[in-house]
Amino acid sequence: MAKRRRPTSMKPPFLRRISLLDDVPAETRARHPLDMPLFRDGFDWEITTPITIIVGANGSGKSTLLEAIAAHCGFALTGGTKNVAHRTSEDESLSHALRFSWFPKVTEGFFFRAETFFSFVDVLDQLAREPYGGSTYESYGGVSMRQRSHGQSFMAVFENRFGSQGVYLMDEPEAALSPQWQIEFLKLLRRLERRGQSQVIIATHSPMIMAYPSASLLEISEKGLVPVAFHNTEHFQIARSFALNPDGFVAGLIMDADEQDED
Repeated sequence: MAKRRRPTSMKPPFLRRISLLDDVPAETRARHPLDMPLFRDGFDWEITTPITIIVGANGSGKSTLLEAIAAHCGFALTGGTKNVAHRTSEDESLSHALRFSWFPKVTEGFFFRAETFFSFVDVLDQLAREPYGGSTYESYGGVSMRQRSHGQSFMAVFENRFGSQGVYLMDEPEAALSPQWQIEFLKLLRRLERRGQSQVIIATHSPMIMAYPSASLLEISEKGLVPVAFHNTEHFQIARSFALNPDGFVAGLIMDADEQDED
């Protein structure tokens, strides 16, 4: 049995740097995901704050990067902790090509992935049916996620599993959250930050989450992973245009769509 690491008195971030190994074979670099713009010209990311928020277009590599960190920490790509993890054949594909620098190494925590959330729920339900699985749901609010709405089940994980010393990775946590619950999620982030025990890395499309004031906001673009001001993100600019003139904004989109159909 692996020895559980003792808590450290050091403050997050614990994971300080991720970089592409120098000796990755050329044929590996030419294949997905290392052929993505995020990794194509090398990769060297220094992490300086307890909370990091990553934005970018669909397919830019946000999830790929979080998956690599999760695999390195011992989490499964479908999400969960080290103790509740459904393994897949892809679990460590990219992490082997990266160097992870820690101070100190703290790999307890949780990987939350909206896309495969109910695969994780299935694993929990299966564990609960085992002879000694009666306490499985205690760490998630006492009942199966299947007895809650989609958004309620997300919040049950955040409220019950996030808080002890560790690294918390979240891929699109807003996917099932109403605007009001996104506000509650931001309050939860603040509680985690004030406790000073958690490193949080979030990939999101939500302007509300991107606006978290003390986080490092990074954008994946053709230039790689670079800092971006919230007001300069495409997500904010589109949301602002809609909020200022919703009727005109939507009408303009419809007219553009009609013109494209005519062409």
